[in-house]
Amino acid sequence: MRIFLLAAGLLILLIGCATPATTPASTPLPSPPTSEADDVTMVTEEPTPLTAVSPAATSQIFVPLLPGNGQPATTAAPTPEPPVAPPTETTEEPPAPTSPPVPISTPYVSFIPDYTPRPELGPSKMGIHVARPNSPAIMEFVRAAQPAVVKGVDDLGFLAEVKAISPHTVTIGRFSVDPQDYNGEPEAVAAALVARQLPQMVLHPAVDYWEGWNEPDPNLDRMDWYARFEAERVRQLAQYGLRAAVGGFSTGVPELDEFVLFVPAIEEAQRHGGILTLHEYAAPDLTFLYGDPLPGLPAYPDRGPLMFRYRWFYRDVLEPRGLVVPLVISEAGIDGIIGNRPGPDGLGWQDFQSFWVAQGWGPDGQTAYLNQLQWVDNEARQDPYVIGYTLFTAGGGSAWPSYELAPFLPRLAEYIVSQSP
Repeated sequence: MRIFLLAAGLLILLIGCATPATTPASTPLPSPPTSEADDVTMVTEEPTPLTAVSPAATSQIFVPLLPGNGQPATTAAPTPEPPVAPPTETTEEPPAPTSPPVPISTPYVSFIPDYTPRPELGPSKMGIHVARPNSPAIMEFVRAAQPAVVKGVDDLGFLAEVKAISPHTVTIGRFSVDPQDYNGEPEAVAAALVARQLPQMVLHPAVDYWEGWNEPDPNLDRMDWYARFEAERVRQLAQYGLRAAVGGFSTGVPELDEFVLFVPAIEEAQRHGGILTLHEYAAPDLTFLYGDPLPGLPAYPDRGPLMFRYRWFYRDVLEPRGLVVPLVISEAGIDGIIGNRPGPDGLGWQDFQSFWVAQGWGPDGQTAYLNQLQWVDNEARQDPYVIGYTLFTAGGGSAWPSYELAPFLPRLAEYIVSQSP
């Protein structure tokens, strides 16, 4: 194409007068459409590449290819181009290609409900989970707050002291079980577990209820097995005058149809004075997903798939069957390992303090966390079957540094006392 334009210019020069004609400037190539494909290398017929307008959005170049061999077309008989008007001072540059709009992700905005303390609802239901009784702050909290419930794991001797200074505090105990194996006849597995743990259990008469497995997720395939296991564990403990806390399910499980299969264990717990325990966590704050439905079910404004998931189980399954057993949320609080969540990286409540302040939960991290817990407490106190929540965790040490409650316990105790009649 460049040779053709050069010949035309020489012909005009010979025909015209002494004044040389101005060679029209070539029109800039139109900008190609932007593409998200990989860059394509442009092949030309001559060593010098054609000048092209760079796309504004990317550095990619689009070259039409022939069907079949994938090579640019060769010019056998070029079609004459229409005459191009020489540029003038008023000729406008062709518009630059428009970049496609970049989608902007909507930032997470906390749902902040009314968290004003409501002492008219009765005593607070806040308590603590104790990983290890290794901090004086734990018993100072119990002495000051007289909490609704305290849970211990493995090292349970401190629960006798809890009962001594706070007789009305409900106590939950659990010994670690490894492995949690669904193999074998569930009744035989439950009997073997109780027989193995019984010598330790009888050493801790201050424990009101005994949990079994921690955070099982048996799903539909194994829920019948787990219900039979828990029902037999209730019966085995009852033979020795001990009461069971059945369930122990993790955050976000089970689904409602799975929980229906767990009803036989609830029936046995009710028959022998047992309770149900569940875990409820959320992140980046405690109201995340509140008001959202469970899969395939309608939404309700006072339930959620994380916090207050228990209301699905009670209102849709247990209340219609007359099986309203007492409930303890035996682990609760902030847990950043929840999948597909917004907000910053983090694990325990300490990791989210600056985020909460920015969201408007409070002027500092501890106040922001307390305000969320006040909201939870206001809601839970409207459900009379709820004994309380054991916030995770005190005495976590190096295993759970960002979950550690010790620096927060004075504030929590102050709030609990303010709700006492």
